[in-house]
Amino acid sequence: MRVYSYDCTFDYSWEEVSTANWRKYCPWNKSSSHVVAVDTLSRVVDPSTGILRTERLITCTQTAPAWVLALLGGSTTSHVYETSYVSPTAKSVTMCSTNLTWNNVLSVRETVVYKPDTTSSTPGHERTQLNQYAEITALCGGIKKVKSKIEEASVERFEQNAQRGREGFEVVLEMSRRVFGEEREQQRKAKLA
Repeated sequence: MRVYSYDCTFDYSWEEVSTANWRKYCPWNKSSSHVVAVDTLSRVVDPSTGILRTERLITCTQTAPAWVLALLGGSTTSHVYETSYVSPTAKSVTMCSTNLTWNNVLSVRETVVYKPDTTSSTPGHERTQLNQYAEITALCGGIKKVKSKIEEASVERFEQNAQRGREGFEVVLEMSRRVFGEEREQQRKAKLA
C-alpha cells in the first residue's frame, strides 16, 4: 500500500468552499472534462445532527494504455463511489471515495476534508483548509516488485490528477464568488428600487 497526503489552504470561506464543492465538475472547471456524469444516489439530512449525507456515482473517461485495457478487459469508462458528509455545525465537509472500476486489481480509497482555517483566517478574509489523503493498494497477486511498481505509478498519477483538480476547483471558487456577488448586488438594487 502507498499513501498520498496533501494539505493546502484556499483563500475562500468555508461557506464558499462547501457550496462550490457541489459545482466542482461543472463546465467552469476545464480540469474536469474527464467527468462525464455525476449521479446523486441518495441525499438525506440527519434530523438529530443536521449532517447532510450524500452518495454519488461519478462516471469518468480514463486514458489507460490500450494494452492495459486489452489485458484487463476494461473500457475507457470508470466509476467512483463517493459518500460525503456536510456538517454546518462543525463547519466541515468530508468526502470519502473509492474506485469501483478495476477494484479487483487496484484499490484507491480517498478522503478529503474541508474545514475553516482557524490559524490564518481574519475577519473579512476567511480561509479554508483542505486535507487530502489516499491509500492506493495493488491487489494483484504475485511478485512484490510488480505490485510496488503499480502502486508507485498509481500514486504519481493520483498526485498529478489531484493537482489539476485543485487548480480546477480554484477556478470554480473564483467563478462562484463572482456569480454570487453579482446576484447579491442585483438583490440589493432590487430592494432599493
